[in-house]
This record gives sequence, structure tokens and C-alpha cells, in this order.
Amino acid sequence: MNESREAQLRATLNMIPASTWYTTPSGGLIFVNERNADYGGLPSDHPLRFGTDTSPAWDAHIPFLHPDDQEETRRVWSECLRTGRPGEVSFRVRNAEGNYRWFLSRAEPLRSNDGTILNWIGINLDIEERKQAEVELRRSEEERRTAEQKIRVQEAELRQTLDFAPQLVAIFGPNRERLYLNRMSLDYFGFTLDWWFETETRPGDEVHPDDAERLRSQWRVAIATGAAFEIEVRFRRNDGIYRWFLIRCNPLRDDQGRVLRWYAAGTDIEERKRDEERLQQENVALREEIDKTSMFEEIVGGSPALAAVLSQVSKVASSDSTVLIAGETGTGKELVARAIHRRSHRASRGFVAVNCAAIPRDLIASELFGHEKGAFTGALQRRLGRFELADGGTIFLDEVGELASDTQAALLRVLQEREFERVGGQHPIRVDVRVIAATNRDLAEAVAEGSFRQDLFYRLNVFPLEVPPLRERQEDIPVLVEYFIDRYARKAGKTIRRVSKRTLDRLKSYPWPGNVRELQNVIERSVIVSDTDEFTVDESWLSTRPGVERRLGISDALASHEKALIEDALRATAGRVFGPSGAAARLGIPRSTLESKIRALKINKNRFRAGGQKRS
Repeated sequence: MNESREAQLRATLNMIPASTWYTTPSGGLIFVNERNADYGGLPSDHPLRFGTDTSPAWDAHIPFLHPDDQEETRRVWSECLRTGRPGEVSFRVRNAEGNYRWFLSRAEPLRSNDGTILNWIGINLDIEERKQAEVELRRSEEERRTAEQKIRVQEAELRQTLDFAPQLVAIFGPNRERLYLNRMSLDYFGFTLDWWFETETRPGDEVHPDDAERLRSQWRVAIATGAAFEIEVRFRRNDGIYRWFLIRCNPLRDDQGRVLRWYAAGTDIEERKRDEERLQQENVALREEIDKTSMFEEIVGGSPALAAVLSQVSKVASSDSTVLIAGETGTGKELVARAIHRRSHRASRGFVAVNCAAIPRDLIASELFGHEKGAFTGALQRRLGRFELADGGTIFLDEVGELASDTQAALLRVLQEREFERVGGQHPIRVDVRVIAATNRDLAEAVAEGSFRQDLFYRLNVFPLEVPPLRERQEDIPVLVEYFIDRYARKAGKTIRRVSKRTLDRLKSYPWPGNVRELQNVIERSVIVSDTDEFTVDESWLSTRPGVERRLGISDALASHEKALIEDALRATAGRVFGPSGAAARLGIPRSTLESKIRALKINKNRFRAGGQKRS
């Protein structure tokens, strides 16, 4: 490169609002622009300011870097020199005061027509803070006409340098006339520079509709006042995907203060915005979990039936296997799921619980997988689903047997492929989530009846756990009674010193159809009405519930008659428990109640199905 061309290159690099430099073909640093030199505190007569160093070493700049960054920087720079390919590395640079700031450095080879490397040109972008100080371009020492002419002469090399920048860079005239768009911008938007010039008078659609008016308003203010600005907007990529960018726009003025050019640079901040949104959503989920009242706070009891379950929990917790927890309503299935999560390697990440039966079927897909803005009426903005919130952690799907068939298919895809799409979305989202499901239904029967997918059942049932009902762990009742009495007495500000023996015997002999949840409610109610330091329970609260028995048309004393009625209903419905033509509807009782009674009475419902007797 001749002396005149080097002078033009140095002048061009000094005009760029960033730290730039160039080296010899072998990598020796021979020039840094004034911004770079001032940052490092180089003397005014230092050779690097004028490009007069005649024998620079290829790694002479390494000592100015933080000791922890020197080895990686040396490796990347030597790889660039060895291969002749561009390189990029982040490091901390010491300034004149001895402090360090982070920079992202990009090096590109400048080649001759025959491919020979003439120089290495680089740009260092300050990434220490989200907002960097406004860069004031040196005012021209000549009149406006001379300054504009000088800009035109240097424009080609300036554009070439800007093409190296890992940002979207644009140059506009005083009234936002389109003058230049760098190569990264053209590649991102997917159009040519000529097309961009030709569409100058037409409104572009590269800005997200929700951000377009804000950007236009910001430009109107900037043109009217001549003030620099920055704004966060979304730009549409050539594949139709929008990404967030931080736009910084600075004016170049003449001696009279008139704006000659606007220099705009856009930095991709999509990942940062995703992290902010995820953190916000996680905080919302965390607040929901904190505000949510749990059935009880910890697993209480030491009966053999419970100990067997906890042993299985300890074995499966350390793996990532899917767990299916079965058990009657009120047995504490979510508590077991939380115990699995706390003992797993995912314990430091989120535990997100979803009650599939509590969410309307037309909204469950949105709740689980999220939705895009406008996906359906009322979807006013994009919303992350529970699977995204649980990424890296555990999701608990309670009452999973209530999922509709289309949602079952989407859940199966997550279990198989670890990906899904938001409602209204077109692009798959990958997640790393452990799934724990729970149900009080007989899913094997649901599979046989066609209401639950067989492939999904096998995916969920990798490690089955059966939580025993309270009537099968009567040894735990005294411990649970003490636990709940202490909990609710402190909450009510009362002192209870002992439990009536008659009450304790009655609690132990009661079958607890509502399991631990029913015990909890009975004790809370008793504590509220208690006027002494002795705990007692109104025995009428523990009598057989007449409403259910009236619907059944049977008496608690006639268990055999009750069994006969249920078997008759199962026989009449060919073994079907739920649905409009099922035994539960025929008897007029909830399906969960009927299934509980079938288990308690040890009825084999399979023998009532078509061909069941032959199979027996």
C-alpha cells in the first residue's frame, strides 16, 4: 500500500466511532486510531498514532490485555495469521488509568486483487456497558463543501471498514436520506443496496409493527433537534423472524453545527431480551408458587406403605426418567413430585406445577406451550408457556388423564423430541424439562377405552409410583394429627396440650375417603372451634357422608350390596367407568369416587368388558 493510500486509510479509521487499527500482513500492529490510542494513554508522538513503527511484533498488543485473556487472544490472533481467515475474540483492555473494559475485537484481512494480504484491519467494540458514551466525530477544519467532498473521497474505504463491523450499520443524510447500508445489514434483511435505494420513498416493513411508530417518532425528534438517540426495536430477518436490536444513532456536524450525516449502528440484543422476558416470567411463576397454598408442607409419616414410596423416590430422583404418580385424590401426589425434584440435579431450577383438570380444554395448550400475539381472541401479546418456564427444571402435570387428544399429541412430541411450538407459532422451541405426571384415574383402562393415547401412556409410565391412601397407612395418622394440630394451633394463636384418646381412636378407625386432605380439613376445623387445651373432633363430622350414599342408593352397612350394585352397573356398561354411558353416570356419582370404591371393594372391572370372561 503506497503512502498516500495509507494516509487515507488512517484518516478513514480515525473517522470511525469505534476503536480501530491495522497491522502488517504478518500481524505487527503499526497503527491505532486516535480513539484507541487515547484509551490506552499513548503519548502524542507515539509511532502507533502515525503508522511509523517499522518493526512491530505480531503480539506486541498482548501485554495491554487482562492477564486472564492473553492466552486466548494470542491463540485466536495466531490462528488468523496462520490461515488468513477473519477472527473475533472478546478481551479486557487496560486504559490509561489502569482500569480494564471489555471489548469485542473483529479482524479482517485487506487483500490485493490477486488475493495477497496487504494489511489486517480491525475494529474493537466496547461491550462493557449497555449504553456507551455518545461518540463525537471530529469536526471538519474546512468549510461544509470541503468536508462533504472529503467524506465522498473516503467513502469507499469507510464502507469497506464498516462492512467488517459485526453490527447493522447505516448512513443517512441530514433528513434521513438513505446513503449506505453495510454488508451485515444487507445479509440480515435479505435485499440489495440498489433495492434499498429504490424503495426510499416507500414505508419499509422491516420494523416490527409494534415498534414502527416509536422509531418514526424518534427520528422526527432527532431531525428536528439534531440530538443523538438510542432505541430498542425489532427488525425482521430475511426468513421472517423478528429480533431485538439496540439502535444508536449519532450525527456528524460541520463547523456551523449543521448535521451532515447520521451514523446508525444496531447491536443484536435478542438473547438479552429473551433472558429479561424469561426472568420476568419466572418471577411471576415464583410469586404464584409462593402465594399458592399447599396441601401440606412436607411428607409426614413412617409407615411401611409410605416408606416404600419414599424409597422409590430416592432411587428415581437422580435420573431424568419420566415418572407417573398414581393415587386417590388427596393422597399428596404433588408432594411426592416435589420430593423427586428436590432430590434431583435439577433442584436449583424451577418446579412448575400444572393442574390439567383445572384449565379449560381450549386453553390448556396455550397454558402448557404458550402462544404468539394474535394466536386467538384475547392473545394481546406473546406469552411463554409452562414448559418454557420449566426449562432446565421439572414440570408436574397433575390430573394428566384429563388432557384432550390434541394436547396429548403435543405432549407426546415434547417427550419424544424435546420440542414444541407455541399456539400460533411456526418455529419449534427446544426445551430440557423433566416431566412428572400424576393421575387418580386408571390410565390403562382409559387406553383400552380409547380416551387416552397408548403411546403417551407408555412414555409417561416409565417409572410408575403408587401413593397409598391414608386408610392403608393408619400408623401415620397420630403423627399427622400432631403435625396439623401444631400447624393450625399456632396459626390460630391457641395452645393445645393433648389429644382425646376417644378422638384419636375415632380418627384411626375412620376410612378417610378424602385421604390426607380430608384429615387436614377436619383438624383445621376442630382447632378453630376448640375452646380448651384438649383436642377433640365432633364425631358427626366423621360419619358416613349421606349425600353420596343417597346417590348410590346403598347403605354403608351393606358393603356386599354396594359391591353388587357397582358390579351390576359395570356389567350393564361393559366395564366402562366414565363417560355418558359409563357406570359412574349410571350410578350418579363422580368417576373418582367410583374408582375409589372399586379399588376398596377389590372389584375386577376387566371381567365385565367384552370378551373379558374368555380372557379370564
